[in-house]
Amino acid sequence: MKKAFAFTMIVFIMTSLLAGCGNKNQVQSGTELTAKEDSQAPVAEEERNEISSEESDLETESAAELPVVFFTKDITAEGLVRIYEQLDWQPTGNVAVKISTGEPPASNYLRPELIGNLVQQLDGTIVECNTAYGGSRSSSAMHRQVAEDHGFTVIADFDLMDEEGEVEWPMSGGSRLDKIIVGSHAENYTDWVILSHFKGHAMAGFGGAIKNVGIGISSPSGKVYVHTAGTKTSGSIWYSDQDAWLEALAEMVKGFNDHVGSEHIVYINVMNRLSVDCDCDGNPAEPDIHDIGILASYDPVALDQACVDLIYEAEGNEALVNRMESLHGIHTLEHAEEIGLGSRGYELVNIDE
Repeated sequence: MKKAFAFTMIVFIMTSLLAGCGNKNQVQSGTELTAKEDSQAPVAEEERNEISSEESDLETESAAELPVVFFTKDITAEGLVRIYEQLDWQPTGNVAVKISTGEPPASNYLRPELIGNLVQQLDGTIVECNTAYGGSRSSSAMHRQVAEDHGFTVIADFDLMDEEGEVEWPMSGGSRLDKIIVGSHAENYTDWVILSHFKGHAMAGFGGAIKNVGIGISSPSGKVYVHTAGTKTSGSIWYSDQDAWLEALAEMVKGFNDHVGSEHIVYINVMNRLSVDCDCDGNPAEPDIHDIGILASYDPVALDQACVDLIYEAEGNEALVNRMESLHGIHTLEHAEEIGLGSRGYELVNIDE
């Protein structure tokens, strides 16, 4: 009898313990699982780990694909050559070096003593187009005189690309332009160095690589065409729809990039004399920001975005930031990225370190 009672108690205790274990499992999981589902739980965890690993790989791959923007604080002729060499670019034919010759008498154009070594190393031709708004560079004779007075004809050959007319190149994938209009001599060059002075601008908010191509390589009628968002090719450059003209500015560069081939173009921005005013202003405001450096990239969108970001980090930036924001200047880069010209994301590589 005692043995039967003891056996019954053992069975009761074991049953209670098993039941207790089952209740503990329900509290931890929050759901009732069958034995089969319990056995599959580690598989589900493995799947989650695989998904997490795949997402991490995609993020790493995406970061690796960001365009590189090289940076140096060394704003000298030697620093300019050194940052150009970081691009490891090999031109294949005639090299055009696009600059702004600068409006007299006191604009902040890039000085010949700064750019001369690079231009000569490239055996490049300095190229420009006439303006569409009057001033000292609206005719070929006057513009050539400005180029000579500013010292550019001493360091290299100088070519006004629209001096003998203009040509139209196709533009596709945009919403404002279906062509771009450039100086006819643009067809004489296979490779391009877009050498820009980054600064503010009275119509675009800021001027860098995209402005130097979008307006600077356009012939006078092409300039009007861009400024008026593809609505006309003569008359005033002033246009009431700010975002529309900024979009046209980006689209002109896309047309240029597609026609020439991105492998044939490199972009360099010099961030000195950071006035709120462009080099097309003969009497610009004095800068409030100290000189920052030189940047270079194959991607004009990444390059200009990096310069904008550096402006936001700089002391004394209030006037220039206000100029950029009041004219919605960042929209140029937003639209440029949307149409596939480049990326606003980038990897900044300081070559001084």
